[in-house]
Amino acid sequence: MPPNILPPPSTSAPLVILASARRNSDTQLLACKLLAEQKYELINLLDFRVSPYTYAGKYETEDQFIGIARQLLQHEQVIFATPVYWYSMSGLLKNFFDRLTDLVTTQKELGRKMAGKKVHLLAVGSDEELPTGFEEPFRLTAAYFNMHYTGCYYCPTAQLRVSPS
Repeated sequence: MPPNILPPPSTSAPLVILASARRNSDTQLLACKLLAEQKYELINLLDFRVSPYTYAGKYETEDQFIGIARQLLQHEQVIFATPVYWYSMSGLLKNFFDRLTDLVTTQKELGRKMAGKKVHLLAVGSDEELPTGFEEPFRLTAAYFNMHYTGCYYCPTAQLRVSPS
């Protein structure tokens, strides 16, 4: 595994934000394998109600984005784990990223607290290599919030499913 892509074990458990469209996904399997030797906290976006972004900044009372954002702030390191869908992040994660807009408009105090955090990316896809430009939204979003993007660990599904002999 390339150095500095994933956090080394520490006293502060990283937060994994899992954004696969199905439970027990290859993406979750990869995260579990790579982080097996350390503590981590996992948020599966399938378990939360995150409404699509609105310019008005008004959301239904069941919306849980701000709660997830507050939980994210409790961690020094965040790992976004996503399958590659049509050469991009999953729709669940794109929706979550769209909602980051709230952290620079209606929730600026929370947004400022993102600075200094380390952001890691795990991705699983059917192609041998990560699509060109896939990392840009992660890299640029991290820079916008003054976070440190460490890079991506990509695993083709064919490699993930190979069992050791």
